[in-house]
Amino acid sequence: MQPAAAQARFVNRLANRAAFDQLARTYYEGRFAALPHLMFVIDRAAPKDKVYYVNSRRYSFHSEFVNANYLSLERGATFFKNNYLDAKRRFIVGTIAYQPKLNQFTFEYWEGDLATAAIIRETHAALQSSFFAPLTFKPNSARQEEEAVALNDLPRLKLGELDPKRDYQSLHNATNAGVLRIVSRFSDDLIFDRNEIVIFREAPLTLTPVSGVITTTMATPLAHVNLLAKGWGIPNAFIKDAAEKYAALVGKFVYFETRADGFTLRPTTTNEAAERGRQLAKRSDLLTPAADLEWKELTELKAQRRTDVKRFGAKAANLGEVAFATKLKTVRDITVPDGFSLPFFYYEQFLQENGFDTTILELLGHDRFNHDAAYRKEQLAALRAKLQAGKLNEAFARNVVARKRALLGDAGVFVRSSTNAEDLPNFSGAGLYTTVPNVREDATLLEAVKTVWASLWNFAAYEARESAGINHSAVYAAVLIQTGVKAEAAGVLITTNPFDKADRASVYVNAQRGLGIRVVEGRRVPEQLLYQPRTQSVKVLTRSNDDTMLTFDERGGVREFKVETERAVLTDAVVKRLARAALQIEGVFRGAKQDIEWVTVGSQIYIVQSRPYVER
Repeated sequence: MQPAAAQARFVNRLANRAAFDQLARTYYEGRFAALPHLMFVIDRAAPKDKVYYVNSRRYSFHSEFVNANYLSLERGATFFKNNYLDAKRRFIVGTIAYQPKLNQFTFEYWEGDLATAAIIRETHAALQSSFFAPLTFKPNSARQEEEAVALNDLPRLKLGELDPKRDYQSLHNATNAGVLRIVSRFSDDLIFDRNEIVIFREAPLTLTPVSGVITTTMATPLAHVNLLAKGWGIPNAFIKDAAEKYAALVGKFVYFETRADGFTLRPTTTNEAAERGRQLAKRSDLLTPAADLEWKELTELKAQRRTDVKRFGAKAANLGEVAFATKLKTVRDITVPDGFSLPFFYYEQFLQENGFDTTILELLGHDRFNHDAAYRKEQLAALRAKLQAGKLNEAFARNVVARKRALLGDAGVFVRSSTNAEDLPNFSGAGLYTTVPNVREDATLLEAVKTVWASLWNFAAYEARESAGINHSAVYAAVLIQTGVKAEAAGVLITTNPFDKADRASVYVNAQRGLGIRVVEGRRVPEQLLYQPRTQSVKVLTRSNDDTMLTFDERGGVREFKVETERAVLTDAVVKRLARAALQIEGVFRGAKQDIEWVTVGSQIYIVQSRPYVER
């Protein structure tokens, strides 16, 4: 029996207006677009184009609904490209709204959706067969209107027919300052600075944080970017001909205010610019990670505890805590590979002895570096090259090699980053820094240490810290040198269900044959499973379709070879053991949900990282 509509995740048919209202939401109450509306998803892979009328009070985005109900595990840009831009898309996604001016219901797509005439007709047929009232197509772009022209028998509106003629429309009232930029055409390789106020001639598909958004074509308030802008609390508006009117302000620091009755866009005053600078500096000061720059001992992993994060970074300190828990037997059935850490002291010493500390401070204070993202990316690459070419302290280099030989022997090692700029409140830092796998030679080991240090200045790492308001000058890199495990399978697991916030108890497991590098990088489709503790059952979400795996090369590094794709990566028994150990690790960290990297060799499970899980 299907639950009442108010509690349901979705329904497949809507019989009356009351059922619609139970699932619908209304944004912008009392303003220009107070339209009751709900999302729909049409699954073209199901028989007869199965329709989902989404509980739009429960889910904000189509992708969120699709993930939570395991229709697909595509996320982010992949989901958008495959289901908004591709004519052969699996899902048709859009919105049904009640239009009080017409006393009728319309269906529509995001204005950037490249829906073809065939998709529009298919959408109408699928919805009309399960919706209680006649539906009219509402185009949101000239392209969508052109596609609909050939559909003579399809009820449709003209572009802008419901919209009053206006030159301005606020989509979110707010005030901010930033550098003005104009983008004529959106593309995947565009880089946005969070301090930019951007005028878009073409509606963007999605966006990283910025200081303000202006579109020059009328956009539906339900568009993904408009919902993001509202969440960021930034000014967001439609301003007709803004690109032409404000071209002279491009590259200048401007003040932007959006109001229901109008807007202000002008150069900032000296006081406003200074206040904006103080706000940014204050935000960075609030997130200045602790660092102990006095500790010099190259310390074994098993001697580290979580409180040592100020010496060795979060990755090493947390893993040391897990290793300690295995000794106490509060975590069972797993092993933490041996290793040792190079504390922050030696990164700081390296910078000072090579003069890189001055180079970094000058770069961080450079105006163009702070306001030109493409230039910043170029300069960070140059900085990493300088660090890689820097000279190591000779006594330190001898000590590292001797320590590695004494503790870890001749086996290949992983040289891993561990910084004080990760696992912070609301900031994971996962995947930002570099790991060098299977290092065997002494000289290669020392070069790998510099590679890890240099990765502190990866472009993605810098941008992520900047968006989180982290003080770059207070960020330090330690290095974890750890015995490499020649994994037969590897992956990550999360001690909750990342696709469904209502399911907090399950454990999600992501697995791949061989080394787990590509699982973490997201370069292959992994095996994905969900362990449900209440029933002790394992649900298969996807099987891996990767026909290759990575393993250690005897000469160092990794190599790839072909594998069978028919068999499962993990048995149910291994999944259950992994999940049980993960929940014990969660207990070590006082019940905080954990994001854990693991590998297996035969029946042995190794844990190589545990960090707090941060919701996307």
